[in-house]
Order: sequence, then structure tokens, then C-alpha cells
Amino acid sequence: MKTTAARTTRTLRTPGGLSLRTDPRSLVVVTALVLAACVASVVLIGTGDFPISFGDVVKTLAGNGTAGQDFVVNELRLPRVLVGLLVGASLGLGGALFQAVSRNPLGSPDVLGLSQGATTGALVVIVLMSGSAAQVTVGALAGGLLTGLAIYLLAWKQGVHGYRLVLVGIGVSAVVTAVNGYLLTKADFVDATRAVVWMTGSLNGRDWSQVRPLLALCAVLVPLVLGNARGLRMMEMGDDVAHALGVRVERVRLLLMVSAVLLTAAATAAAGPVSFVALTAPQLARRLTRSPGPNLLPSLCMGAALLVTADWASQRAFGSDQLPVGVVTGVLGGVYLLWLLVTERRAGRI
Repeated sequence: MKTTAARTTRTLRTPGGLSLRTDPRSLVVVTALVLAACVASVVLIGTGDFPISFGDVVKTLAGNGTAGQDFVVNELRLPRVLVGLLVGASLGLGGALFQAVSRNPLGSPDVLGLSQGATTGALVVIVLMSGSAAQVTVGALAGGLLTGLAIYLLAWKQGVHGYRLVLVGIGVSAVVTAVNGYLLTKADFVDATRAVVWMTGSLNGRDWSQVRPLLALCAVLVPLVLGNARGLRMMEMGDDVAHALGVRVERVRLLLMVSAVLLTAAATAAAGPVSFVALTAPQLARRLTRSPGPNLLPSLCMGAALLVTADWASQRAFGSDQLPVGVVTGVLGGVYLLWLLVTERRAGRI
């Protein structure tokens, strides 16, 4: 006879009456991912035409570097790495939210069309308005929000449910992708080149002006999302069960979807449509933690570690040719998506 050991969980309670259910394995995974992201970030900061050793990067970040090292690290490279960490974390958390709400491993912003919608907003600003970088950012954010609103309204039928959300998202994605192609055909050569570079997804040239708004948004939305993790976990057992347990299902679902749309749109506005991080990070996190539920914090950490590692690979893995990070994540994510489809088909879920 086989026996299955129950997973060990602990509940932390605060004086204010809040409680947090923890899983030791998940804590270990989160800690390991945070360390991996930090190490990859330091290595990435030291990479470039002016190489800096790991130890010197750490000393410079602590304020003990030379004037030259301080300029290279804190002014040129640190903002790019911070944008990468924040974008990866936002995409990982946004992907986990959409997959949990849709109860489908394919329910990510890439598949649902949110990234494409943000791209449409950016292309409108670039092609029709010849807007500045700040205006492109605003356009991408507006495009993502409008696309998310359209998907929610079209998928609504006495609530928003799993496969309906995914199918509507796929349809909206096809429409906005066609619009993006049309806008590119109407652009002049300079604007079209600029648009294509942005659409690839890149961290090149990122500075503190991209870091601050993304950091502020994450500072607001991440605690809000993690604070509603219990309701999301209850909703995975079904709306009726969640409602019986006291969860205001549609209110929580709407709040989390709006948060996911904002996180995805802001990440896309900061770095362009970096593909497949939102799809792969939650699935990899779940396989590492071996824990049911949305795995929000592990997905956030996995997204950050994935993107900075992919950015390092885009700079160093192809010799003198530096690729946009979106190319690397697209190749790896495409392979992962094929593997996921085969796995789901063998399991009889598609």
C-alpha cells in the first residue's frame, strides 16, 4: 500500500488579525529564485564593453566604487537591470493571475491579446502621432487597458469563466494583431523601423525614467494582489464553493483582472511586448513548488529571474551579435508552449 505524505503548511498570524498560510518548500523556492535573480543582476551589470568584476559591482552598489565604476554601474546599467527585474516580476505575476482566473495554463497575456493591445496603443502614437518615448509609454498603457476592458466585457455572461475568457482573448488578439499590421503598412520608413524595434521587446537604453513609474505601480499592486490571494485560491475550487466560503467572487475577480491588466500593460509600456515570460513563469514556479494554487509570489520571482537571465543571454550567448531580450524569450517560450500543448493533449485536457 502506498501512502502519500501530506504537505506541511504553517499559518502566520499578525496582531491585526491577518493570517498568512505558508509552505516551507515554496519559501525555499522563493528564496532560491530571489538569490538567482540577484546574482544574475550583478553579473549582468558587470557585462559589457567596460567589464566589471562581480566583487567590484557589489562594492560599487554599496557606494565604495571608483568614479568611473559608479557612473557605469549606477547611471548606465543599473536602471536597465531594474527595469528587467520589474518587467519580469510584473509579467510573472500578471500571468499567474490570468491563469488562475481562467483556470487554464494557456490563459496568459500573450495568448489573450493584452500584449498585442498594448502594442496597438504604442503603434498609434508612433505611426499616427510621431510621439515621444513618454507618449509611446502612455499609448501602450492605454492600449493594454482598453484591450483588457474589451476582453472582460465580451467574455461577460453572468460572470467571467475559464475557457470563455481564453477564447474571447484569442479572438481579440487576432483582431488587434491585424490592426498592428495595418498600422505598420501606413508608417513611413523611419517610424516603421522604430515601431518594429519596439515591438521586438528590448531593455536597451532604459533609464531611471522607466524605473520610477513601474516601481511605484508594483509597490501599490503587488501587496493588493497578494492580499487577495486567499480569495483567488478559494475561487479555484469553483465560484459556488468560494461564495459559500464568504468570497465576493466577481468583485475579487474584477479586482485581480484589473491588477493583472495594469501590470502587463505597464511592463509592455516599459520594455515592449516581451513574449512568453507571463506564460512560462507561473508554470515553472508551480513545478518547482509542487504546490496547488496560484503561486503568486513564486511566479513573480520566477518572472524576474527569467528576464534578467534572458537579457544576459541576449548580450553574451551569440558572440558579438546582441539580440533584443524579446527574441530570446520568444524562442525559449515558443519551445515551452509546444511542450505544454503536447503535455496537455496527452493528459486529455485539450
